[in-house]
Amino acid sequence: MFDLFSGLDAWVVVSLLLALLFVLSFEFINGFHDTANAVATVIYTNAMPPHLAVIFSGIFNFLGVLLGGVGVAYAIVHLLPVELLINVDTGRGLVMVFALLTAAITWNLGTWYFGIPASSSHTLIGSILGVGLANALLTGIPLGEGVNWKKAIDIGMSLIVSPLAGFSIAALLLLALRKRFPINKMHDTPHIRSEHKGKKHPPFWNRLVLIISAMAMSFVHGSNDGQKGIGLIMLVLIGIVPAKFVLDQGSTTYQIERTRDAAIHLQQFYERNHAPLQGYLALGKNHGTELPKHFRCDPQLTEPTIAALLGNLEGITNYQDMEAEKRIQVRRYLLCLDDTAKKVGKLDGLSAGEKADLEKLRKDLTATTEYAPFWVILAVALALGLGTMIGWKRVVRTVGEKIGKQGMTYAQGMCAQVTAVFAIGMANIYSLPVSTTHILSSGVAGTMVANRSGLQSGTVRTILTAWVLTLPLSMALAAGFFWLGTKLFV
Repeated sequence: MFDLFSGLDAWVVVSLLLALLFVLSFEFINGFHDTANAVATVIYTNAMPPHLAVIFSGIFNFLGVLLGGVGVAYAIVHLLPVELLINVDTGRGLVMVFALLTAAITWNLGTWYFGIPASSSHTLIGSILGVGLANALLTGIPLGEGVNWKKAIDIGMSLIVSPLAGFSIAALLLLALRKRFPINKMHDTPHIRSEHKGKKHPPFWNRLVLIISAMAMSFVHGSNDGQKGIGLIMLVLIGIVPAKFVLDQGSTTYQIERTRDAAIHLQQFYERNHAPLQGYLALGKNHGTELPKHFRCDPQLTEPTIAALLGNLEGITNYQDMEAEKRIQVRRYLLCLDDTAKKVGKLDGLSAGEKADLEKLRKDLTATTEYAPFWVILAVALALGLGTMIGWKRVVRTVGEKIGKQGMTYAQGMCAQVTAVFAIGMANIYSLPVSTTHILSSGVAGTMVANRSGLQSGTVRTILTAWVLTLPLSMALAAGFFWLGTKLFV
């Protein structure tokens, strides 16, 4: 990690440390901002004492980050268009990072202070979109190309669909429990069990399910939300010190050979499918193999891009042996080839087998660009885990008592948590960032409706308002900070 600072100007080192501090602060705030969602039901139902629930939740958040991979991290990174990712200069990269982080931290702290279960995911994604659009306006890029709209739509759909799924599945689970066990202790509220039956804790099996599902929810929260922090740090490192982080310098000779083989097979793929792709790629011999230092990912440059990539990789067994500028060039080539291949994979005229081959080649191409050093993963895990251990009280009561007109029963807590674990776990499998806050809150609301408890309109209105406003307001905040930063520092 410490060789990160070698050869850097003092102002770049200070800026880099400050940017990393901002990211880890965001993850720390994310920890205590979203903690209540992971422990709300287990604390409210007295299944675990608050101090134990929060400590164990922090530990499982930590493990979730360590073991969660980087799929969601790069889904966040690739919200920005590939041209911005390959062409960003240090000054603009700094402003971009500080703008989106300042906007995200400002909104997260504000909603946490007022006890509103707002989404850190919405906040972060809105901030990234705001920076991308502001960059487009300031540099004359068409707004349609200011962000990766395809990725933004995919993520937007996951953020919209997941709470609806949480509401529906949790409601159906509760109805199934009510039908199978119409008269059971699980349908008591903590207040009824304590006041009328003299027992503080839930029935044994209900308590066990509540505890296990709370820890599972902490784990999947860590693996999903923690990856957002990993993605942010990689944006910081690539934007500020690209020569050191554009490629995984710990890549083995085998991994580099795998990248080279993928480029060769990609070239063969395009030759094999020249006829059906002719209109899109226009693969000809008139482009040459010399590419400009900065170029757009033009499909017509696919053939010379592959040639240039293979030329740079020839004889290379260790990325550390490459010149810094060549590492940056290799990353540009890889990202552009991947971007074009992704679009080609959606075209008509290709067989299912060819599309599957193309998808495998894309994974091999990006294996050494979509990575995170272990120290990055560890730092984010620690920040999220420590943040999880404080700040939980403000939101627990909202989730437990203020969504429905009656207190939450044990069965409702179980249904909402199990649903959240399933929904977030599926999102992790498909590398989609989702909102822990909105999935759990909507799950609780679904069980209240299924239980005919009714909803407290004021709380639901507040949560829905935060849901609707978080994205546009965080976009506006980030765009404003980015504009101000470019005027002052670029």
